[in-house]
Amino acid sequence: MSPSLDKLAAGGFSIGVELPLDNDWTASGNAKRRHDGRHPGVPDLEIHAELAQLADTLGFRALWVRDVPLYDPSFGDAAQVFETFSYLGYLAGITRDILLGTAAVVLPLRERLLTLKSAATIQELSRGRLLLGVASGDRPVEYPLFGRDFASRGANFRDQIALLRDGARGHLPPGLEVLPAARSPVPLLVAGLAQQTPAWIGEYMDGCLAYPGTPADHAQRAANWRAVAGDKPYVSFIHLDLAEDPYEPLQRHRFGARAGRIALTEELAAMRDAGVRHIGLHFRRNRRPLDETMAEIASDVLPAFHSITDPQARVA
Repeated sequence: MSPSLDKLAAGGFSIGVELPLDNDWTASGNAKRRHDGRHPGVPDLEIHAELAQLADTLGFRALWVRDVPLYDPSFGDAAQVFETFSYLGYLAGITRDILLGTAAVVLPLRERLLTLKSAATIQELSRGRLLLGVASGDRPVEYPLFGRDFASRGANFRDQIALLRDGARGHLPPGLEVLPAARSPVPLLVAGLAQQTPAWIGEYMDGCLAYPGTPADHAQRAANWRAVAGDKPYVSFIHLDLAEDPYEPLQRHRFGARAGRIALTEELAAMRDAGVRHIGLHFRRNRRPLDETMAEIASDVLPAFHSITDPQARVA
């Protein structure tokens, strides 16, 4: 595996956070959104940099950003608003150790040589911390607006993976190259099947970004993934509402749960035992202040899974 994948899976299991770091899906967050004049699904980014740096210093393993090119009210989610690669470049400059992941870049909408250059740039600026999650996309309205064909996105995805793998060396006239050359291979993690067969995904991708689910869901999905991909990392996400009472039992909701930290630790252990190698925590449903929430998780949950003496704790 690449150094960044080694770090992601170090110790057998790790925990990260998914941006945007806002709790705008709560009653109080929604009230503030209306007061600020933001559309539904548009987060508050006023202190995004401070919270990203806090996640880094507290020892979370990865920051995950999504690729949502256009705001569509029918989907009700603007993600982290900023353009993915531009934002990753900014995050690379203000953080030190935390991995920087995309979940996931919609390859068929993008110009493939510029995608390669953007990824290589982030890999260089971050000193090898990039995890490039990729997808074929699932919003048909976007494709004609970008001059792309929705029906052929599967073939487009395969072509872009081939180019990313060889650094465009087999796709350019002699003497031309895309710079910078990445200091280490950029790992490619796939969201879904990207219009490919499971066998193709298992052979050509370095990891899996799985839809949120229960430990039982993940046990079956991870087994299916390992049947075609071996021990390559299986990653997923939880929409978390961390209760103030550490003993509050877990109550599942769509995409995640509300729980005190003891039940959260038990749920994460069950995810690990089901074959998940990394969980990204999504906080938009979280009712408590995010700095307080992340500090509690770092103090009382991360030590159960992250070893401070782990030799893979940093990317070289």
